[in-house]
Amino acid sequence: MHKLWASTYKELLLLSRDIGGLAILFVMPLVLVVTITLIQDSTFRSINDNKIPILWVDYDKGEVSKNIYDGLSESQSFNIIDKQSDSEAKELVFKGNYQLAIVIPANLSLELEKKVNLNVEGLLSKFGLEEETPQTEKAGMEKKEVILYFDPATQMAFKNSIKNGIDKMIFKIETQTIYKAFQSQITDDETEAIFDTESFITFKEITPSIGENEIIPNSVQHNVPAWTLFAIFFIIVPLSINMVKEKSQGTFVRLRTNPVSYLTVLGGKTVIYLAVCLIQFGLMLGIGVYLFPILESPKP
Repeated sequence: MHKLWASTYKELLLLSRDIGGLAILFVMPLVLVVTITLIQDSTFRSINDNKIPILWVDYDKGEVSKNIYDGLSESQSFNIIDKQSDSEAKELVFKGNYQLAIVIPANLSLELEKKVNLNVEGLLSKFGLEEETPQTEKAGMEKKEVILYFDPATQMAFKNSIKNGIDKMIFKIETQTIYKAFQSQITDDETEAIFDTESFITFKEITPSIGENEIIPNSVQHNVPAWTLFAIFFIIVPLSINMVKEKSQGTFVRLRTNPVSYLTVLGGKTVIYLAVCLIQFGLMLGIGVYLFPILESPKP
């Protein structure tokens, strides 16, 4: 034990004289965890707390536009602002005041219902249940476009998610309209539901929770453990520097000539740097528990 203590004391002296190594071990991890956590905290808050304001221009005033509006409202991710003019919404988005404007074309609900009815009647006419639908009436229908104005700086992932969400809502409305059209053609009693229009396949999200509270890690809980483990790897810098110095200065050869096992020399290094790791761990936890609440960051 005396030899182990002597080796440990030797490593302690080497480490205490290495000012740069001490800064890497204790100062740099603390600066990194505080800086990165404060930067990510604003991002976490913008994702979880803030709603994205979007402009809404509705020329349809029908069932389709109502369902899209309700779907966006229920997502709890958007703050919908009604506008009356397409040009006004376009100008505000292109100036960078808003990320998105959605313009619903006029008569979208009526034209969709008309198209579905024509398709259903055409299908039933092939079975002899209805008179044949004139092809000129089908050809005269024009496609409707839901116009999306995006800020040029908007990320592509956000654009695709909005497009996919609106397309999914319109597809669901179209499917329900087809069922209703078939029901109106097959039976006179429209109150009796012969088709189940509810989605057969649904999604269920399961997240870890304690009781009724869902566990969502905040920026402090995310960064403090991660940077604590990362800080432990910094011990390789002073450790490797001291080992190189021992070899270049001949200290390592002198240690091997002494009647001391090399495991004892390694044991001294292990004890010192294990203590360093424990001190780093305590400092990082102290930062998370005491400093971040003062900086108005969420508590761990």
